[in-house]
Amino acid sequence: MTAYNIVRMRVKPGSENAFIAHHDALLKSVGDELKAAGMRRFSLVKTGDRSYCVLGEWDGFDSIVKARPAMIKSLDGLRPMLEDLGGDLGLTDPVSGEAAAEYDMRKH
Repeated sequence: MTAYNIVRMRVKPGSENAFIAHHDALLKSVGDELKAAGMRRFSLVKTGDRSYCVLGEWDGFDSIVKARPAMIKSLDGLRPMLEDLGGDLGLTDPVSGEAAAEYDMRKH
């Protein structure tokens, strides 16, 4: 079953270009490793002023587990660019899980 990981974060003022560049460089450096682990798609979604969500689509939840070391390494490089989200969340608000249902609206 397809799995997803979603991570919400807020970038410090003046760090947005570096934040996006970091993700570009990450995919060039570990993209093959992430694909081999089972990553299908990666999206960086701007959700507001300096606010972003990272969305990863995976072959299954075990793929997320296999890729976790590479994802943590990426996050370690991002930490200086991130602002605390408040509410005891810290720098990121991550969630992940398997799809409960999927609908391809292009086919309906």
